[in-house]
Amino acid sequence: MKTIAEINQKIKDGDITVLTAKELCDAVRSGESISVEDVDVVTTATRGIMSGTLAILSFPVADPGVFSRAEQVFLNGVPANAGPCPNEHLGIIDLVVHGTAERDARYGGGHLFRDLIRGAGIEVAVKASGTGAGTDAEITTTIDIDDIPFARMLTTRSAYRNYNAFVNPGETLSTIFSVADFKGNCSEAMFGGCGEINPLEKDAGTIGVGTRILLNGAVGYVLGEGTRSTSVRRNLSLFADMHEMDGSCISGFVTSAGPDLINSIAVPIPVLNKDVLSRASRLDSEIELPVVDIRTRKEIGRIDYSQVWRSGSDPLVTFEPSLCIHCSACNVKCPTGAFTGSEVIDDLCCNCGHCASVCAGEAFAAEMGSIVLRGREIPITLRHSDRRGAIKLADDLKQMIERGSFLLAEPVQRLGELI
Repeated sequence: MKTIAEINQKIKDGDITVLTAKELCDAVRSGESISVEDVDVVTTATRGIMSGTLAILSFPVADPGVFSRAEQVFLNGVPANAGPCPNEHLGIIDLVVHGTAERDARYGGGHLFRDLIRGAGIEVAVKASGTGAGTDAEITTTIDIDDIPFARMLTTRSAYRNYNAFVNPGETLSTIFSVADFKGNCSEAMFGGCGEINPLEKDAGTIGVGTRILLNGAVGYVLGEGTRSTSVRRNLSLFADMHEMDGSCISGFVTSAGPDLINSIAVPIPVLNKDVLSRASRLDSEIELPVVDIRTRKEIGRIDYSQVWRSGSDPLVTFEPSLCIHCSACNVKCPTGAFTGSEVIDDLCCNCGHCASVCAGEAFAAEMGSIVLRGREIPITLRHSDRRGAIKLADDLKQMIERGSFLLAEPVQRLGELI
């Protein structure tokens, strides 16, 4: 048995042994025997679409007395909910901005959050009531992250223990789970989840309220279980300070039904005993992935993550410019805006694979895999999770722990204690 206090002391002493989830799983696959004495912490991560995200912002937009209450607020055209505190006559606004709020079909809350975190100027438009002249007022200004004293990101539902693979047995439709329209007749499949890298897939009860984590590169904490969390399909609610976040960890993601966003989460698993190590050692082949009908969300099959994340394959999407045939109407409508038409912006690419599925010239390539449903092989055309990005996140957290800049936190309550 180990304790978190003992592990933290080893971090302070510079005598800590950390393995990423990938390193541990690779060792298991190779037949190497790993004991509790061999490793103190396993770093896990997930990166992908996480709709249940919001930001809470509070900042001044006018001098005291200019207005009584903000009625409507827009940030770069994205609607925000004014409140909960009216801050009467103070010139300050409190806002809640949803990650899925949209200005238009190509720009939403996720894009706004990334712009804000990266220090870009944000246009603020406020419709206010109760001015000194007794009339309504429209206030416009420009701010950046340094002008916002309070900026917190909160996830209501993120880092699912596992998610789903989706197929569409019916006719083509638009959905938040696709970039182009989702083709019918089970002709394509899409899925989410980072499998053996995912935090809750590797956890044997060490994560709880108060667990210290990384959310988009910033140190944050677990608030508890997220919405729709169950004992078999847990997910997390998290928060962190946006001032400390890394803009390369977050982006907007445009679906066929409107804008969404990508989040990045890394979680340390303290190896306290054999049970924790055993759970952390689980491979993709041991982690089930339900296959569901996109229209009804009813399960119609079940596979495992080894079918979608093939052992030994690199989840990277590559682009070869020499193969580009410069289509007059390019089919590659990159959901994160990473493809400019001539190059790929690395820190915007989430390796979703949409480009590889639609590029007529085959300039994009990826090992996308497939699922087998009732004897039929269905190609995967979109990944909702960025496993390559998750592997990097786990390595980043490992390095922080080894440097002594990240200590583990003892949770005050384990997940599921109130369920």
